Amino acid sequence: MVSVQTDSLTKRFGDVVAVDDISLTVERGEIFGFLGPNGAGKSTTLNILLDFIRPTSGAAEVLGRDTQAESTAIRERIGVLPEGYGFEDRLTGREHVEWAVASKGVDDDPDAIIETVGLRGDEHRLAAGYSKGMQQRLAFGMALVGDPELLVLDEPSTGLDPNGMQSMRSTIRDRAENGTTVLFSSHILPEVEAICDRIGVMNEGELVAVDTIENLREEAGGHATIDLVCATPPDPADVKTVDGVADATVDGTTLTVRCTDPTVKVDVVRSVDRQVDVVDILSQNASLEELFNIYTGGGRDEAGTTGPAEEQ
Repeated sequence: MVSVQTDSLTKRFGDVVAVDDISLTVERGEIFGFLGPNGAGKSTTLNILLDFIRPTSGAAEVLGRDTQAESTAIRERIGVLPEGYGFEDRLTGREHVEWAVASKGVDDDPDAIIETVGLRGDEHRLAAGYSKGMQQRLAFGMALVGDPELLVLDEPSTGLDPNGMQSMRSTIRDRAENGTTVLFSSHILPEVEAICDRIGVMNEGELVAVDTIENLREEAGGHATIDLVCATPPDPADVKTVDGVADATVDGTTLTVRCTDPTVKVDVVRSVDRQVDVVDILSQNASLEELFNIYTGGGRDEAGTTGPAEEQ
């Protein structure tokens, strides 16, 4: 069953093409992440799906409904954690959850939601006085109200510490296993790699790649690295003649070999083992950061590509 379907979706702001001819299908229960630098069109795409803005051309359906003609019906079945939300100065964390429950007309237990997002003990404090990480937890909890069929999360880990990120990932996985589709935008590479079934890489408004991370590695031809710890210092000369080896360097008794083809790792080990004893092998495929650079031409977000600011 398809949860999200777009057909040639395009959005222009004057002369700027923010979203350029995107066609995409996301299946029910899938965790799909939009990855890309600032200005790539990730948030604009999500806003079109939520009917916060209208596309210049193209069409989109969410949960089988047209996003423009049936936006109200769609919103009743989804949960949204937007970027740049705000909280009422006079309401506590629990009161915000109660408001979300009342707004959706459901019978969720606010205390259960608060427990799920790790705010037990702080629910009676004013939400406006929460730290950024606590506010993010609260907003995530409000998005979970009503057991939505689709969760739309825009930069969901902003402000979270590692424990908060791990807890959120666990909740997202649990919901997906029960059939909830999760669609989110992020520039945090480890977050995307840790949780997504598939990713869509966006760059300058275009969806330049859509697939699993493993398939993207294969298609992009990113280097795979193998470290061979040897009993005595090895000679890299023989290894460099193996087809598919990009380069080989030695540091003490460790030989590091970069391969353009991950399948040649076995040949590398055999080549080295003929000259010295190999006592340990460490293997690593192309990192998501390397893939990010390949597909976006080196386009980078701010330093946040390695991780978010810590929760306080």
